[in-house]
Amino acid sequence: MPKMKTNKSAAKRFKLTGRGRVRRSKAGGNHGLINKSRKRLRRLRNNDMVSDTHEKKIKRLLNG
Repeated sequence: MPKMKTNKSAAKRFKLTGRGRVRRSKAGGNHGLINKSRKRLRRLRNNDMVSDTHEKKIKRLLNG
């Protein structure tokens, strides 16, 4: 049986933490930045965690 391949698009978007949670970046920080407040842009810099409902599916994509 061949090995499962890692989904490369998911690997670029998500990282696993040491405890096995899935980390993601927040949406909305790429363009139209002049219209967003400084406070909002600071919040967008920080990483966020994937919700528990999606975590299992994303781990399957990452681990192959």
